[in-house]
Formats: sequence, C-alpha cells, structure tokens
Amino acid sequence: MSDYITFALPKGRIMQDSMELFARIGITCPEMSGDSRKLVFENPETKFRFMAVRATDVPTYVEYGCADLGVVGKDTLLEQGKDLYEPLDLKFGYCRMVVAEPGALLRDEDPASWSNIRVATKYPNITERYFAERGVQVELIKLYGSIELAPLVGLAERIVDLVSTGATMRENGLVEVETISEITSRLIVNRASLKTKHQRITRIIQDLERVLAEDAAKD
Repeated sequence: MSDYITFALPKGRIMQDSMELFARIGITCPEMSGDSRKLVFENPETKFRFMAVRATDVPTYVEYGCADLGVVGKDTLLEQGKDLYEPLDLKFGYCRMVVAEPGALLRDEDPASWSNIRVATKYPNITERYFAERGVQVELIKLYGSIELAPLVGLAERIVDLVSTGATMRENGLVEVETISEITSRLIVNRASLKTKHQRITRIIQDLERVLAEDAAKD
C-alpha cells in the first residue's frame, strides 16, 4: 500500500464535508457511497485510501504514519500537541471553545477577579494553559461527555467546552464568559510522508488552497 495516499477522516459530518471538498479537486471514492460498516475504503484507480476513525484518534494515525493526511478539529490538535504538519484551515466545522458558568454566578462576580477555580472539561491541557497564562490556579476535572451537567450537580461551577449555537448551554442555565479559541477543521500531514510522497501530497495541498481561495473570493 506504499503507493497509496491514505487519509484518516473522522466519522460523521466532518467526513462528509471532507469528501465533498476533496471531490472538487478530483479525489473521490465510490466505495464510500451508501451505508457501510467498513472502516477502510479504497479507490484502486487513483490510489487513494480512506480510514474512518474516531475524531480524537486522527492525529495519532497520522503521526505514526498509518495515514499520510487527515482532517481534524483544531481543538483536538491544541489538546494533543502532536508533531504534525498543519498546512491548511479547511474552513468548515466551525465552533468556539469557551469558558461558561451559571448565569446567577456571573451576576455576582467579576471573572477578572478569579484566582483559584474548579473547571470541568474534555480539554484539560488547553484549559490549564489558558488559565496559567492568566495567572489563575485551576483544579481540573476531566469529563468525556455532557459537560453542561457539571455545574447543575455541583461538580464544578465552571466548564470549558465547544459551542456551536450555544443552545445546549442556554437550556441548562449557563452563559459564556470568555472565548478561548475559534475552532475549524484542519488538514494535517505526516512529516515523513511529506518527504517520501512529496509530489502527490504537495499537489493535494495546492489544489485545496486554490479551491479555498475561490470560496473566499466569493464571500
């Protein structure tokens, strides 16, 4: 399979958006159309292979060379800090990483006065760095889902999480206090693959740059 270019893509909407973008530069995989439980798809004619993986695992597959390229959210890259080449912001999958807390708590305090707080999050590394830069001591509680529940049951008064519309937070009485980062999907590349398959990978990056520039010009 050394002559194949392999992509690691997150299952779900990001995979769909990725394949729609790739199709615009001639990268397709008919085997992926329709419902399938397969995890690896190939286009033997064009020598492209696609792995369907969990989003948080994409950087690992690319870093270790199981995939040459991948698509993953900037939040995952910031949290994991893998040694990868990140040439392109693909401009889809937009959301924000924010600090949030109950509305009643925000009315009674000034976030600028925080000195020692407890925060529940899926992103302990990002959270710790963010508050360390502000000189705030933080006790981190790592959760894997339903972060909004933590303030409701007294586990932590504050959370750091991703929001798109913010509807779930509002429904649970939480308000956004600060934005840590704006998040979009990124193209990542294995550094060794960039050398050994330089021509094909560089062509992919350049073709994607062209399409993204065309979209930006329309806006």
